[in-house]
Amino acid sequence: MRLTPEQAAIIRSAAAEAFGSDARVWLFGSRVDDSKRGGDIDLLVQTAQTQPDALARASIAMLARLYRALGEQKIVVVLDAPAHGATRDIITTAKATGVLL
Repeated sequence: MRLTPEQAAIIRSAAAEAFGSDARVWLFGSRVDDSKRGGDIDLLVQTAQTQPDALARASIAMLARLYRALGEQKIVVVLDAPAHGATRDIITTAKATGVLL
């Protein structure tokens, strides 16, 4: 995994602050592969929140915290929330190939 322990802690903390302490976060994509270089930070956030407005605000708040703490770089947040209905393929793939932070 190409995140430092400090970066992983920052991501977990930002998710908990934005979505609540029960939020779970996976890192997936190229940053999981130690043999690769560069790449954006792809995150899957699992939350019990159901209100679309609250989900949007929480996503923006999490990204703002991450940009302040990690510097501006490409960060992608995918939500796994009951409000989204059926599980999308990207969620299944992220959980299967990603790393739970």
